[in-house]
Amino acid sequence: MFAAALATMGLGLSACAGDGGGPVAQDSPAASAPASSAPSSESPTADSGDDSAAPAEGDVTAPGTEIKVGDRAVLPFEYTSEKKGTIAVTVTAIEKGAEADMAAFGEKAKGMTPYFIKMKVENVGGTDLSYASLKLDGVLEGGAGTGVVLFGDIPGKCDREGAPTEFTTKGASYETCALSATKSSPIIGASFDEGDAYRDSPVVWIN
Repeated sequence: MFAAALATMGLGLSACAGDGGGPVAQDSPAASAPASSAPSSESPTADSGDDSAAPAEGDVTAPGTEIKVGDRAVLPFEYTSEKKGTIAVTVTAIEKGAEADMAAFGEKAKGMTPYFIKMKVENVGGTDLSYASLKLDGVLEGGAGTGVVLFGDIPGKCDREGAPTEFTTKGASYETCALSATKSSPIIGASFDEGDAYRDSPVVWIN
């Protein structure tokens, strides 16, 4: 089990990337970000990425579950009070970028290495989740959060896409990317920690 603290990056599932103006990067001291406790040893391991092993409709991946990149997790999702339901997330890749990719983020991004968390998002519950936006957080080697807050993306390398207009029916899907960055250890995983049940026990994908 992935027994380590995970710090959130702050953007979560709510705002669109780059709220007015260009991309922004800033250090976020670990003490100011909610720390997650170690996943419970009783949390079941999530299923493999193939559809035959996916949880039955209505079931969700347990908080604290550790899975591999390429595996699929079924998760409760609330974008606004009117837009909520159940989604399935498959992290398809965690790719390392170059420090030069962070140039648009300015001086505060100097020394940061970006990582591109690429994922497929499916509408499992069949509710209207059009225009909703999903953000996963990077996890460092050793288990800590990155301590970096990012607002924006890197066009052509990590484009953060919101759900399309037709993301309103069961089985609808789209692909997107969450940008993370580090000044220290490599990013080796991604975490979902939205909602009360997952805040202290995220679902974690390990590369």
